[in-house]
Amino acid sequence: MTFAEKHLIVLPPVEIGGRHIKRYHVTADPAGIEPEVEKAAYALLPELLPAPDGTPAASFVVLHRGGDTGAYLNVYSWVWDNVLHFTGAAAGQPALDCPDLDPTRFVPTEPGARNWIGCVWELAPLGHERAAWVRHMLAAETADLDAYLADALTSGTTGVDA
Repeated sequence: MTFAEKHLIVLPPVEIGGRHIKRYHVTADPAGIEPEVEKAAYALLPELLPAPDGTPAASFVVLHRGGDTGAYLNVYSWVWDNVLHFTGAAAGQPALDCPDLDPTRFVPTEPGARNWIGCVWELAPLGHERAAWVRHMLAAETADLDAYLADALTSGTTGVDA
C-alpha cells in the first residue's frame, strides 16, 4: 500500500436542515469534485443529520471522490454538548451495498454494517474540528458558534502531517 496525496478543498459553511455545516472536499482531481456528485450528496444530507438535542446545531462534512467510481459522504455532528455523532453515505461503490457504479446515487451506510468513520484522507479535518469546538464552544467564556464556523482548515492537501 502507498499513500498518494489528495486535495483538501474547504468550502464556506451552509445551513441545511436547521444545522450549520462546515464543508471539506477530498479529491485527487485539482478541479474539485464534480458538481453533480456534490449536488447529489448534499441532497441526501438532511436525512443524515441528527435530531436537535439542545447543542448548538453544528456539523461538518467530508465529501470524498474516490479514485475509482466511488463517492463518500461522511457527516460529523456535534451532539450532547461535546460528542461527535457520525453518519455516512456512499455512491458508486458496490462493496458498500451501492446499487450501481453511479457516483451520484448516494445511499446511507447501514449502522452496524460497517462501523467506519473515514479513511486516512477523510480523517484529516477531525483533529482540527475537535480543537475548534473546544476553543470556541467549550473553553471560551461565552460559546461562539460564528467563531467555530469561521475556524476551518485551509484548502491544501490531506498530507501526512495534515
